[in-house]
Amino acid sequence: MTNVLMLCGSLRKGSTNEAALRTAQAVAPDGLDTTLYAGMGDLPHFNPDDDREPPHPAVAGLRAAIGAADAVLICTPEYAGALPGSFKNLLDWTIGGGEIYEKPVAWLNVASPPRPRAAATRTPRCARCSATRAPRSSRPRARGSR
Repeated sequence: MTNVLMLCGSLRKGSTNEAALRTAQAVAPDGLDTTLYAGMGDLPHFNPDDDREPPHPAVAGLRAAIGAADAVLICTPEYAGALPGSFKNLLDWTIGGGEIYEKPVAWLNVASPPRPRAAATRTPRCARCSATRAPRSSRPRARGSR
């Protein structure tokens, strides 16, 4: 069984990003177990001085969820041409624990229609993946594509 942790970058009720992840859960093939992380709103503001033992309970929960996963699937909106602040905060908390290092990470974008500035959000995403040494594909692929 492969366990995929799904991270939604939106706190908004009715988020299309969360809906996309829930759809992915519903159509997940046999042998793929998915968990939608629901604690982003509980995370404290990141401060490196606070990244020590014992971690805040919400941080410990996030890190445990990542540690238990075989892979991570992220679906996040963009705000003002960048990642949402609350999601950036979540990512900041992942660095100190190390659970995400070298773990496969996939990004899903449900923005429609594509906007020219959407490409700007790929740069911080790729930088974050590089910081965690997460394997990533050099080009996006959809099911059934070559």
